[in-house]
Amino acid sequence: MKFGVLIFPGSNCEHDAYHMVSKVLHLPVEFIWHQSSDLKGCDVIIVPGGFAYGDYLRTGAIARFSPVMEAVKKFAAAGGLVIGICNGFQILLESGMLPGAMLKNKGLKYVCRHVHVRVESVETPFTGSARPGSVLQIPIGHMEGNYFADDNTLRQLEQNQQVVFRYCTAGGQITEAANPNGSLSNIAGICNEQRNVLGMMPHPERASEAMLGCEDGLVVFKSMMSSLVNAG
Repeated sequence: MKFGVLIFPGSNCEHDAYHMVSKVLHLPVEFIWHQSSDLKGCDVIIVPGGFAYGDYLRTGAIARFSPVMEAVKKFAAAGGLVIGICNGFQILLESGMLPGAMLKNKGLKYVCRHVHVRVESVETPFTGSARPGSVLQIPIGHMEGNYFADDNTLRQLEQNQQVVFRYCTAGGQITEAANPNGSLSNIAGICNEQRNVLGMMPHPERASEAMLGCEDGLVVFKSMMSSLVNAG
């Protein structure tokens, strides 16, 4: 079982993800440069947070053209697990691997703090170890986290149970006050129809050790591990 962490010019969370896999999960992990089309035999690809290509044009708009993303698309089409975190989520949206788009936060300010998210679906390789409706405390750090989709896309996401996480209160209530960025329907994370590609704005790798004050994010990575073991 091997993880790969992509690196784009401007990525700044790749070492967080690498540390979590190597030092917390104690699993093999390798960095993959954006100009490479070789995914090095990895079973999971992490598209990390940061500011790929300086977020010029739109967040993720330039990164989608990197050679590595064509390899990631083929990997996902073959059933490989891909998780995009924060800027990684934005890149997956721009690349067409997930539906919808990101707008600037409702308050037009960068938001960096812990939030609560409710697990809406456990029928994914990323949440299989969680309990339905469980509430996780995970930090966010973004300026463009306001998820948007047209009515038809939102309807399909809801019908197919592709909404994986929603912003909520500590008690699990979905409220406007619990939404840190104005995201449509409090959406914090979605998956594709095949359920092997996940995009989420909160940073689970920053909530994976007790010394960080919270280990709730670890369930995302443990779920992937269990999924791969069961599939193997």
